[in-house]
This record gives sequence, C-alpha cells and structure tokens, in this order.
Amino acid sequence: MKKLSIILLMSFVMLGCSENSEELKANNNSSIQQTKKEKGKNEKPPIIFERKSEPRENAFSLLVPKGWQIDGGIFRVDPTVQGGPSQSIAAKLDFVIKKDTEGSVMIRWLPDVLFFDMRNSPAGQMGLFPEGINYQGMTVYNLMNAENFISRIAFPYAHPQAQNVQIIERKNLQTFASQYATWVKQAMPYTTMSYDAAYLKIQYSEAGKVYDEYLLTLIENWGQLGAGMWGNKETFLVRAPQGELEKWESIFSVIQNSVKLNINWLMAEIKGQAARGEIAANTQKEIERIGREITEHKQKTNAEINNDMFLTLTEQEEYVNPYNNEVETGTNQWKHRWVNESGDVIYTDEESYDPNIDINLNSSDFKRSNIRKRFPN
Repeated sequence: MKKLSIILLMSFVMLGCSENSEELKANNNSSIQQTKKEKGKNEKPPIIFERKSEPRENAFSLLVPKGWQIDGGIFRVDPTVQGGPSQSIAAKLDFVIKKDTEGSVMIRWLPDVLFFDMRNSPAGQMGLFPEGINYQGMTVYNLMNAENFISRIAFPYAHPQAQNVQIIERKNLQTFASQYATWVKQAMPYTTMSYDAAYLKIQYSEAGKVYDEYLLTLIENWGQLGAGMWGNKETFLVRAPQGELEKWESIFSVIQNSVKLNINWLMAEIKGQAARGEIAANTQKEIERIGREITEHKQKTNAEINNDMFLTLTEQEEYVNPYNNEVETGTNQWKHRWVNESGDVIYTDEESYDPNIDINLNSSDFKRSNIRKRFPN
C-alpha cells in the first residue's frame, strides 16, 4: 500500500496538476518574480492565448500565446537501455513553449530524474560505485542541494552549448520546500522524505546572443525509505534576451498556471505505474536473489579453498562412495581409489587395474571411488 501511495504521489506531482499543486505553482511564480517596480497604467495590446494539448500522449493542455511554438512532451525511458528500471516507472516530461524557433523567449519544464547516493552503502564505502556510474538505471551522485543541482546538472542539461555562464542571483526557497513537504506528509504520513528548493538567475551566451534565465528546482531526498535515492522535481526555467525577463513574466505566469491535466491519461498512468512498480519490485527482488547467490557462491568458494588447503597440508583427499554417495576422506598418495559394498578400500596408481578381475581377491563388487567434484563445477 505504501508503494502504491508513492506511485500515486509521483503521478500528481509530475506535472504539478492537483489542486494543491496549483497553489504550489503559484508559489513558484511568486518565488521567481522579484519585488516588481510599480508599472504604469498604460494599456497593453491584447494577447491571444490558445489552449494546446501536450502532443505526444495528450497528457495535459495549457494556454500558449498565439504564434508561439511547442516542442517535446511526455517521454518514456526504456529500462533495457537505461540499465535498470528506476527511471521507467513514471512518465517523464521535457516540454518547451517558445516564442520562436531558437527559443529566444521560452519556458521549459525539465524531467524529474532519480539519482543514488552510495555513501551509506557497504558497496559505496568500498569504492565499488563511484559518482557517474549507473546503478539500477540511476546515476550515482552524492546528494546535492538545490543550488548545486541547478549549476551542476540542470543547467548543463538544458544548455550544453552555453558560454560565459555567470550566476548573478541565487535564492534558497525554504518556504516553498516546507510547503511541499507538508503536502507530501499529508499524502504519506510516514514518509521519510525531505526537501530543498532554490532558484538561480543565470546570464550566459548561446549562439552569439546573451540571455537571462531563472532556473528553479526542488530536491527530494527519499531518506530511509529510499536508502540513498534522491531526485529533482518541479524543475523549470524561463529565459529571455538580456534585460527582458521582467517584460515576459506575466506571459510565463499565464502559461504556467493554465495547465489542465487529462484525467483519462492520469488514470491510465496511475494503473501503468502500479504495474511497472510491481515489475520494478520484482526486478529488485531478483537482483537481491542474485546478490545472495553471489554471496553464497563466494562463501562456498572460500570454504572450498580452505578445505583444499587443509587436505593438501595433511596429504588427504575427499572421495565419493559410489554405494551411498557419501563423501569420505582418504589419502592422496595414490591416483585411484576403489571401494566395495562392505567398505573395503583399494588404492592404486595403475590406470588399467580392476580389482574385480584380480584373481587374488575373488571379488566382483568393487567400484571406483572418484574424487569429489569441487564447487562450482
């Protein structure tokens, strides 16, 4: 039940489309809008907004200024390509609304991504999973605060060709993070998740033009529940040519607050997440089973090594009795061993020797007692 609650929460948070998240989005807007100077009451020309649907899965609709372009949308991560199931349970969103093809003025929502902090795990402490390596589909990174995540991961992802990057303003959004935590606590009373939020105002050049940009994110640390899992949520950016951000803030506000989720899509997504979550859980169980087998394999191998060392030092060997399949310890000073039903034993170095045709024995029930096969053979 707890797992399903998490899955449901991920659905509602993903696009910020529940009633509570409408309020959170308003907080997002107010957080990136600095104290504005009083504006004149000059009339502005009318702006026409058209309601457009997310193009890939019709997951939601929102208002877009007439003539502006939309790009991207919902996408799914293939676990076989990603190297694990962790990123594949929930749909992801990378969605852009831009004034022109180059995106000189744009708002963009960046995908929620899970990462894994290995520092508290035995494997991590042994140095087996350094930062940057893949673990069950998650990139291994030590937990970051919101500001570091923006500068290290989110901004380079959004603008790989950016140059002359300068952070000209930064602000921790503790109030927003606390409100978000309160909402999550209401949905999952026993959650161990904690949050940090911030925005950076960044100035940079791209394709020969200088831009100003606000980039906001919320970092979600799963705590004991995730045993190292963490990720980003509610990550979005708005940009405009240098000195023009304030001019476009009202447009960005209308766009962001106009999101309407497709309920039919949401219901299908919740069912899909539940199914994929079960697959992921089964996958995790399988990984744990393999891990146990590896551990047992190693223990058995070590036991064999220690046992063989003892036998070598004492000049002994382990043989299988062909009558009862029990392991018997004998000397290793001959190449071959034979036993009969009565428990008599014959050792010999002669490959062709067969006690059953030895006229001196008058016996026909001897069988070879072969050396016990060693693990893992």
